Amino acid sequence: MQNKLIPHPDLPIDLPTDERIRAAVAHYGENVVIDNAVALLRAKNAGKDFLLYAGGRHALGILEGAPALYWPELWGARVLLHVWGEQAAPYIVVGLTNQAWRVREMCAKVVLLRGLQVVPKLVRLTTDENPRVRSAALHALADQGTEANVATIEVRLRDSDKEVRRAAQQARDAIRSRLRLTSPQPTTEAESEA
Repeated sequence: MQNKLIPHPDLPIDLPTDERIRAAVAHYGENVVIDNAVALLRAKNAGKDFLLYAGGRHALGILEGAPALYWPELWGARVLLHVWGEQAAPYIVVGLTNQAWRVREMCAKVVLLRGLQVVPKLVRLTTDENPRVRSAALHALADQGTEANVATIEVRLRDSDKEVRRAAQQARDAIRSRLRLTSPQPTTEAESEA
């Protein structure tokens, strides 16, 4: 006996994410898509069809019985890269503390794209256990950090992960450029002995 789910042929499960989300908006309307994305991000049921729009073919495996883990939450956050409503903002902020690193990373990307002002939370994420989360937080800090955040960012210049070091350098340079800060001059030996 076969236990395979056969989705409706109109569901675009094999299309790229942005095309699936555009199709979901055309089918449900933008507000419903945003509300369903928030539901997924909150680990709530948004319906089988919407799960397929959000997660594509991967979601089909979950509907057939594979463990969901954090995937629906991640897909909910990812949908919010493509459509947005301010009602989603508090849930993205909460998602920055999700137990799954992929969800934290995606929420940091949404913070950057949507300009959510959450500098203290981003600063905390610069010490996250996962380097991809640290990098995403640094990229978001580049956009909204202040001079007060430069020292925190510079600590990541010595991170064990090369991509985090690169993100830290880019973030520091972006803040300095955006705020028209001058780079600190290196201290000479004579100055340090004085």
